[in-house]
Amino acid sequence: MHDIAILWDWVEFAVRWLHVITAIAWIGSSFYFIALDLGLRTSQDLGEGVHGEEWQVHGGGFYHIQKYLVAPQRLPEHLTWFKWESYSTWLSGAALLMIIYWIGGDLYLLDPGKADIALWQGILISAVSLTVGWLLYDFLCRSGLGERPTVLMALLFILLVAAAWGYDQIFTGRAALLHLGAFTATVMTANVFFIIIPGQRIVVNDLRNGRDPDPKYGKAAKLRSTHNNYLTLPVIFLMLANHYPLAFATEYSWIIACLVFLMGVTIRHFFNTMHSGAGKPAWTWAATAVLFILIVWLSTAPMLDSYEDAESRQMTPSELQFANADGFSAAYDIVIGNCSMCHAREPVWEGIRWPPNGVVLETPSDVARHADAIFLQAGVSLAMPPPGAFSMDPEHRLALVNWHRSARDG
Repeated sequence: MHDIAILWDWVEFAVRWLHVITAIAWIGSSFYFIALDLGLRTSQDLGEGVHGEEWQVHGGGFYHIQKYLVAPQRLPEHLTWFKWESYSTWLSGAALLMIIYWIGGDLYLLDPGKADIALWQGILISAVSLTVGWLLYDFLCRSGLGERPTVLMALLFILLVAAAWGYDQIFTGRAALLHLGAFTATVMTANVFFIIIPGQRIVVNDLRNGRDPDPKYGKAAKLRSTHNNYLTLPVIFLMLANHYPLAFATEYSWIIACLVFLMGVTIRHFFNTMHSGAGKPAWTWAATAVLFILIVWLSTAPMLDSYEDAESRQMTPSELQFANADGFSAAYDIVIGNCSMCHAREPVWEGIRWPPNGVVLETPSDVARHADAIFLQAGVSLAMPPPGAFSMDPEHRLALVNWHRSARDG
């Protein structure tokens, strides 16, 4: 059992790496095609059915790209489908969510101070909410609101606000923001899987069978692709938010997440307008700056429980396993002596105002709750304490390893 923690951490690393790589591929292709679509130019010598063209230079060569609103008269045999970037990103992200927030749910998913529910209930809420979110969004898009894109975007924002608030009522701060990102990413990938790709396949089949394709499929794909484009930047922020306690460990973390969505809209609107040749709207930068300042202001309200509240809180079964293990008393003293000057509710290390990554190591329950992280960061590796701060004695690291082994194997 002791070695499982090491193996599991490497599994998490592999899945996280895959998720980041596929996300880069998906986001890159999304940005490229939006910029390409907005930058298309028309001329009198365009072929029949050609909406616009673009000449590009890259890697020492020239590329001539043409876009057909429906399809060319003669469909080529080879078509490149841009779908696996999206699918792989979502699948790897779902796997990472399960590894960290389902299997590690006692530590990362539930906040007993917000909702007194069992872990299985939290996992059920996690899974069902992603499905329900997509169904609500899809219903709005299929309604008559599809003809009123601005109103539809406003309603989508309201849906995201409701999701952000709902997650914050149940989950830890970091889990709430991560689930909001997963909620949004599910909508984006479902757009590709259920709307964009099936519509394109219908058009291809119609052309190959001599039928005139229905333009509605291209129109629907355009609407969903535009939504995906405006949601991309907030999703990136939410993917990385667990590294920043000022984003997830504050009283107003769910409001901060909502404001980030608005920042994503203003930033993308600037670039979309610029790529379309319609100018560079300066107001978008002013609006983004105001939103950012508001986020900074909201982040100054920490949401850490007091030392007294943490000390009196009843430990979970997982925490009790480590607190009752042989060597816990020594391990606790080692952590307090080497880690708590930074990982405290009020850090005393110069230059640190909030505990790194929101990890607090002061009370026995704090230390027991973060046992696996302590084992990996300060036991089997030299990541903590930071080498530039001071060096932990090897015998202290061995004591942490032995305590963890005792709890896991006991």
